[in-house]
Amino acid sequence: MSDDHKQKMQAMQKAHRDKVAEAQDPDRGLVLIHTGNGKGKSSSAFGVIVRALGWKKTVGVVQFIKGSWITGERQFFQRLGGIDWHTMGEGFTWDTQDRDRDIAAATAAFAKACEMMESGNYDLIVLDEINIALRYQYLTPEQVLEGLQRRAGRTSVILTGRDAPQLLCDYADLVTEMTEVKHPYQAGIKAQRGVDF
Repeated sequence: MSDDHKQKMQAMQKAHRDKVAEAQDPDRGLVLIHTGNGKGKSSSAFGVIVRALGWKKTVGVVQFIKGSWITGERQFFQRLGGIDWHTMGEGFTWDTQDRDRDIAAATAAFAKACEMMESGNYDLIVLDEINIALRYQYLTPEQVLEGLQRRAGRTSVILTGRDAPQLLCDYADLVTEMTEVKHPYQAGIKAQRGVDF
C-alpha cells in the first residue's frame, strides 16, 4: 500500500512541477477581487498585506466605507507603520443617509487611489470596500476599470466588498467569492472585537 501511495504522490509532484515550469511571470502587478456575501474579504486582503510586508514590498490602503470606525487591523498597521493608509469613507451608507456626501467621499477616495496607483511607488494597494461604493453607484465600474488600467506596471491592486461588478471581475487576474455558510449574527451574536473587527 505504501508503494502505491508513493507512486501516486510522485506522479502528483511531477504534474505540479510541470505546471509550475510552464507558468510565466506576467511582469506586471495583478488585480485581485475579494467579493461574495461571506465574511473575510477585507481580512484576506490584510493577510496579503502582511505577506507583502514580509517581502519588504511597499503597500497602500484606501478604505472607502469604514470611516472613523476603529478596527483591529487599522490599529495594528498604524502601530506597525510603513503603510500609506487612507480611511476616507464616512462610515456605513446608512450612517450618513446623504447620497451626495457619500458620492463625494467615494469620489475623493477614488481620486486618492488613482494617484497612488499611477505613482509607481507601490507594489500593492488595497481598495477596501470599493465594491460597496460601486454597488450603490457612488462610482461606476467603467471609471474604476480605467483607473486600474492606468496603474503603474509594478502595482498589484486588491478590491474588496460584496457584489463586485462583472466588468471588473472579467478584467481581474483573480476573483475569490466568499460564501456565507453560517454567521453568528444570524443567531443574535453581535460582532466581536478581535474576531470581526
